[in-house]
Amino acid sequence: MAIRTLLKFLSAKHFSSQSTAVHQTTSNPPSPHLVNDLSRILSDYRKPQHDVESALAPFASQLSPTLVEHVLKRCKNLGFSAHRFFLWAQSVAGFQHSRDSHHILVDILGSSRQFPFLWDFLTETKKTESCEISREIFWIVFRAYSRANLPSDAIRAFNKMLDYGITPCVDDLDQLLYTLCKRKHVKQAQEFFDQVKGGELTPTVKSYSILMKGWGDIGESGEAQKLFDEMLEREYTVDLLAWNSVLDALCKGGKVDEAYELFRGMRSKGLEPDAYSYSIFIRASCSENDIHSAFRVLDSMKRCNLAPNVFTYNCIIKSLCKNNKIDEAYELLDEMLERGAKPDTWSYNTVLAFHCDHNEVNTALKLISRMDKDGCERDRHTYNMVLKMLIRIGRFDRMEKVWYSMEKKGFYPTVSTYAVMIHGLCKKRGKLEEASRYFEMMIDEGIPPYTETCEVLRNKLIGFRFAERTDILADKMERSSSESIREAASVMRGNRGSVRLRNEEEFSEGGEW
Repeated sequence: MAIRTLLKFLSAKHFSSQSTAVHQTTSNPPSPHLVNDLSRILSDYRKPQHDVESALAPFASQLSPTLVEHVLKRCKNLGFSAHRFFLWAQSVAGFQHSRDSHHILVDILGSSRQFPFLWDFLTETKKTESCEISREIFWIVFRAYSRANLPSDAIRAFNKMLDYGITPCVDDLDQLLYTLCKRKHVKQAQEFFDQVKGGELTPTVKSYSILMKGWGDIGESGEAQKLFDEMLEREYTVDLLAWNSVLDALCKGGKVDEAYELFRGMRSKGLEPDAYSYSIFIRASCSENDIHSAFRVLDSMKRCNLAPNVFTYNCIIKSLCKNNKIDEAYELLDEMLERGAKPDTWSYNTVLAFHCDHNEVNTALKLISRMDKDGCERDRHTYNMVLKMLIRIGRFDRMEKVWYSMEKKGFYPTVSTYAVMIHGLCKKRGKLEEASRYFEMMIDEGIPPYTETCEVLRNKLIGFRFAERTDILADKMERSSSESIREAASVMRGNRGSVRLRNEEEFSEGGEW
């Protein structure tokens, strides 16, 4: 098998006579520079013919389980390289992977759709007993197949659990149903549910609730209602989770009045609505841009001494900002802190987006300072919005201050943040040289650019008669140790057809410039 072949190769090539002292017991966070160095190697040596093992060999004495976990998490999008790194570390004398490392690798292999390697890995793990194959590992496999839009394979993975010594239980069924429904494979989830519910596995109310929510999420409230009625017919004790699931499904299906009727009947069934019950109607009101109804439900919650969670508050904050009610949004932020529902990054970014859209520089910067004070971490969206605004209005002094403050906050620019800088500066008079400088910084960091970023910068340089500059940049890219960057040089030279790079549609952050 693939795993065994690689292991045999690694052992023979590098460790047949090598004994290496390994830092095995440390639990302290590894050096960020060490993580960066290893991650860079995995990025640069990503092809099968690359001798990544020789490049990794100097780091053998610094290995620790925690370091491996951090590198694997950092390289989660480099499935093949991450796999080879795991096998290399496993071959180092005296080193033993943690349970988390096994789980992370299973997730990586699944996310990169390397399913043959995944099953080889599980088979080898079972054989060597290097880590217990738990049901949680299969839950990761369910998620991977569901994300890959392979629901039938997710179901087959469930049926293969016995081969690995695990007898499926109702928790495993619920996990499978949940992962299928989360990726909109509700029909397949329902079909499998119908197959098993008359056999050895007896679905619970939770199983029904998962399916009802799944149908609701795709707007099929009628199917959710059928499941609810089926529970009643089978004389299940319908709990609050089930009630909330059908309420949510009805609201998402546009049947808010029917949902209210059910809601009003809950107490007669001996069930007291909880905070989530009310939040369903708050979200429904916000989706219809009905702020007044949302606040009426919120007031009802408070009278019942129920505390909204962060997600519920965020829905209202988003609607308030959408309707230019920024003062009320700040009042809700303050209320969240008072009630112990600590605002998250999404809460602040929603308000920040309002200030950035209105070019309110001082207020925007004051808000991100408040994030620090309230112990809320900034993310790429926080920085991308602020940098985009500062470039747009020409506040380049503030732009540089924010840029150089990122590293102090432990944030390292990704491709989307560089794209914000380069695209924005290309639109400003006299800033083409700066745009080129940020592009070079990105290349020096080993970050492959978007196709559109290469094209925007190239077209601007040629338009201003700096065509020779595109050749200089392309030469620099061709000298990069990153294969993806070397491929991008073709786009900088004007030959897009010969290469397929990442583009903004493939990434959620791509629309921020």
